[in-house]
Amino acid sequence: MEDTAEEIHRGGHRAFVGGDGQYWNHVSELQFGFLVNEGLRPTDVFIDVACGSLRGGIRFIDYLEPARYLGIDKHIELVIYGVAAELGIDKFRQKRPRFVISDSFEFSKFGAAPAFGIAQSLFSHLTASDIVRCLANLRAVAAPGCRFFATHHCTDEAFANPTASHSHGYFAYTPAEMESFGRETGWQPHYIGAWNHPRQQHIIEYRNAA
Repeated sequence: MEDTAEEIHRGGHRAFVGGDGQYWNHVSELQFGFLVNEGLRPTDVFIDVACGSLRGGIRFIDYLEPARYLGIDKHIELVIYGVAAELGIDKFRQKRPRFVISDSFEFSKFGAAPAFGIAQSLFSHLTASDIVRCLANLRAVAAPGCRFFATHHCTDEAFANPTASHSHGYFAYTPAEMESFGRETGWQPHYIGAWNHPRQQHIIEYRNAA
C-alpha cells in the first residue's frame, strides 16, 4: 500500500491505519483501557503521536477534559476523516482537540507540555533514527514525570530493517534497542512487553524524570 493521500482516499481511512471492523474496535479499546489503568486522568494533557484517523483518539477525546487532547500525524487527510467520520463535529466542538500536521515530530507547535502519551503502531514503521528524533523532540516539550508509551514489533536479535520509514513498512527491534532509544534521548525506559495486542506488538514506557 502506498504512503499517499490518494491511497487514503482510495482504500479508506480505517484500512490505511490497519483495518476496519473488529480489529479497529479492539485496538481502540485496548490502548484506551491500558492507559486509564496506568493512571491517565481526564485532567491530563495527552499526546497521541501518529493519531491517524482517531482509532484511539475517539476514546481519549471523549474521556479527557476539553482541549487536553493533542494529536499529531503527517497525513492531514487521516485527521479530517477521523474528525468527520469517527469523532463527529458536535464532539469536536465540545471537546476542542488540537492537531498538528507534521512529518518531523514538531511537538513544539502545540505550545503545551503533555503529561501522558502513546505512539500506537508507529515505531513499528520507523527507522531507528526517526524513533530517536521522535523521542528527543517529545522530551524537549514533555512535562516533568511525563509517561509516554510506544508499541513495536519485538525481535530477539537485531533485525535487518528497511532503510527508510514507511507507514506500511515492517520494522522490528529488540527490547534492549527500545530501551537504548529512550536512554539516548533522556528518558527512563521501562520495558513492559506483551500487552494482548492482536498483532503481538510489545509496549514500552518512557518516563521523563526531569
